[in-house]
Amino acid sequence: MTRKTAQDFDQELLILFDAYVHGTIDRRGFLERAQKFATATMSAGALLAALSPNFAAGQQVPKDDKRLSTEMLSYPSSAGNGTVKGYLAKPANATGKLPGVLVIHENRGLNPHIEDITRRLALDNFVAFAPDALTPVGGYPGNEDKARELFATLDQSKARQDFLAAAAFLQGRSDCTGKIGVVGFCYGGGMAHTLATQLPGLGAAVPFYGNQPAPEEAAKVKAPLLIHFAAVDERINASWPAYEAALKAAGARYTAHQYPGTQHGFNNDTTPRYDAAAAKLAWERTVAFFNTHLRTG
Repeated sequence: MTRKTAQDFDQELLILFDAYVHGTIDRRGFLERAQKFATATMSAGALLAALSPNFAAGQQVPKDDKRLSTEMLSYPSSAGNGTVKGYLAKPANATGKLPGVLVIHENRGLNPHIEDITRRLALDNFVAFAPDALTPVGGYPGNEDKARELFATLDQSKARQDFLAAAAFLQGRSDCTGKIGVVGFCYGGGMAHTLATQLPGLGAAVPFYGNQPAPEEAAKVKAPLLIHFAAVDERINASWPAYEAALKAAGARYTAHQYPGTQHGFNNDTTPRYDAAAAKLAWERTVAFFNTHLRTG
């Protein structure tokens, strides 16, 4: 069966789904408002199912790929939630130390897609580490709706400390050179922006369609930024002009790309909002950016 793409859905329905994913409306609210797009062969519930992640379809690197060494482990976060779990992936045959990349998930915790992204980075010859902010509420529950509900209960100040601690943990590992970057998606993109203002030792930050900090935070940015935007993403894009002006005024190093015709989440290949061409280009740029800033000097 051919996988559906964003072009198969009305733009108003895509915006409605984005509101549902980000907690502006609940499942019932989505189904009620999506009813106008239902057909004889596609109910509102079926529309939601079609728009929701299919992790198996989007997997690029198998969990048991012999080229990689992977493990779930715990790390200390004394200023956050005490102990946090994360997923580590690195080349199985690595000799010597490698740069590290912190991978920060969306607002559903460490789901199979983010684990797959982590493995992809390991195949690009990094030590990749993806913390699970849902650790204090039991970790990713295996269900996206439940994950969103749990995520809404988190103490975000502690979650931020957990990611700061994850960066220190990765940077201090014996298999890491000490040079680390961060990539994040949606919520994780916003967290990547935040870490760029708070980690003097961060080598590179790559936010995918993430909320920007307040403009006054731009003066604190020390790491070079590579910022990816969707074209149809008013919720995220509206605040960019003010933050960009602040980055320019602060003399921050940044490059921003907006990908024509794309929806929020275009890099996530488990949903119809995925745009293969844009995702391929954004990922090539991301890996090249990390190679430039984490492997030299």
